[in-house]
Amino acid sequence: MFARKEALEILRTWRIYVLPSIMLLLAATGPVLVKYTPQLLAAVGGSQFASLQLPEPTAFDSYGQWIKNLSQIVLFALIIIYGGIISSERRSGTAVLVLTKPVSRTAFVIVKTVVHALYLAVLLVAGTLVTWGLTAVVFGEAPGGALWSSTLVWLAMAVTYLCLMTLFSVLIPSGAGAAGAGLGVFVMFSIGAIWKPASDYSPAGLSGRAAQLASGAQANFPFWPVMSSLVVSVAAVGLAVVLFRRKEL
Repeated sequence: MFARKEALEILRTWRIYVLPSIMLLLAATGPVLVKYTPQLLAAVGGSQFASLQLPEPTAFDSYGQWIKNLSQIVLFALIIIYGGIISSERRSGTAVLVLTKPVSRTAFVIVKTVVHALYLAVLLVAGTLVTWGLTAVVFGEAPGGALWSSTLVWLAMAVTYLCLMTLFSVLIPSGAGAAGAGLGVFVMFSIGAIWKPASDYSPAGLSGRAAQLASGAQANFPFWPVMSSLVVSVAAVGLAVVLFRRKEL
């Protein structure tokens, strides 16, 4: 019942517009921009770019742009949007109303996280399908393996951030403060990716591995970064449950 309430809340509030709009816009414009960037540069810059020899764009460049947009713009939006996933419910009094019904605090945290993770997965599939279809139209080919494997790796990273934002939203009453903590994690992962052991075995390596898979390069599926991201996700939600059970509403 609470899962149904959470799903209906997504459909009836601003959350049904913001993230889908961003993802679908990026999916719809990415392949076209990649294809025609050389012509746009020539038209805008004229002779200034005459000596600049850009390689002919390919379908894999389109995939790379999709993953790049996901790893930057969409991830930033996700961090900001979910900064108040728990704290906003406490401030508005919704949490009190829900928890007076037969819904435990544990279920409250876990169900919210799972519903929004599924929502994110649905949006990602929709955006990837748009990218896949437009890439086929624009480039005349669209091999699916590179696109879907890289998108799956990005989903593991996105779910990790969602779980961390759930934890931060329990710890920090302000949505802006939780979002700031999430951006701090983003910076930490970005720096950590430079260090090979962190890149090979931790969630810090997921963004680079997703981009590598999108490029069509021969690369193994990043088993350890994905597994470590799942461990971090479960640990973050588990800690959020423990802390939320001790919070005053």
